[in-house]
Amino acid sequence: MSARSETRTGLIFGFAAFGMWGLLPLYWHLLSATPAAEVLAHRMVWSLPVAALILLAVRRWAWIRPLLRDPRKLGMAALSALLISANWYLFIWAVSSGLVLEASLGYFINPLITIAIGVLLLRERLRPFQWVAVGVGASSVAVMTFAYGQVPWVALGLSTSFAAYGLLKKKSLLDGLEGFSADALLQFLPALGFLLLLSARGDSTFTAEGPTHALLLAGAGLATALPLILFGAATMRVPLSTIGMMQYLGPATMFLLGLTVFHEEMPPARLAGFLLVWAALLILTFDALRTARRNRAALRAARAQAANDAAAVPADADVAAGEAAPVGEPAPAGEAAVGNASHRREPAER
Repeated sequence: MSARSETRTGLIFGFAAFGMWGLLPLYWHLLSATPAAEVLAHRMVWSLPVAALILLAVRRWAWIRPLLRDPRKLGMAALSALLISANWYLFIWAVSSGLVLEASLGYFINPLITIAIGVLLLRERLRPFQWVAVGVGASSVAVMTFAYGQVPWVALGLSTSFAAYGLLKKKSLLDGLEGFSADALLQFLPALGFLLLLSARGDSTFTAEGPTHALLLAGAGLATALPLILFGAATMRVPLSTIGMMQYLGPATMFLLGLTVFHEEMPPARLAGFLLVWAALLILTFDALRTARRNRAALRAARAQAANDAAAVPADADVAAGEAAPVGEPAPAGEAAVGNASHRREPAER
């Protein structure tokens, strides 16, 4: 497959993944008759068989045993499973409570929270434009606090939990499929126990709302896994800078759903907060594109310099050979070889 075809396929996968994530509020809204905790438990339980089928298809089992034998990595995996569980619950609850717009705000500000975590925990140094973006993002939270009459804790909870989850996944060195499978494995037993308890108490809605409802609950695992699989396929085919810009498709879709499908209110003060968030994201995108362009230019310059140095080596070797032997007298083979070898090493030593 050509590079252009690979890129086109990656873009299709990426748009499909982020589009599905953006449309998830519609799926959870269909399950509004079920409490958020039960929907979450079904999402966890049905994720494991989906993950097992995928692992079986691609034959990716080798990572499981080292993970179980490493208490540190296993602890990070357990904590990451807890964080993503909290993120899922909060998102499902927000949809059922008519807070889709605030949920979209949480995923809009997620890059800013990620940057803040990098500064506070990893002691990363920010570029000037990144500082400006963080400042604008902080002002948007202040405006939103005024608009909502309280701190937008749903948005902050979603963005903070997902950013912390991303940090743990980065440290665990598990890729998307492995990380999802580890989460599903650790979530399965607690979620299954909760569902069995609900059923024993007569509070389960799995069979009480009809077969369509039961299928929707069972499909929660596939709804979780499919966009993740497509996302992983996209990252293999397109640059991460492109993925970074595409990630805004998800919250943008949620935002439009909140306005047009769920008919949530958008007073001027709340709109001003969203405009500030979008301004911060534009600044981040501009800075990322400018930095990527500079890095590519520096890489091209380094390659050109290396090519020039390599082209100069034979000429240097010829000069050395000429100095070693008078005109008309060939240099001894051993001396010529030593001279050529020493000059070939010079560019590497420089």
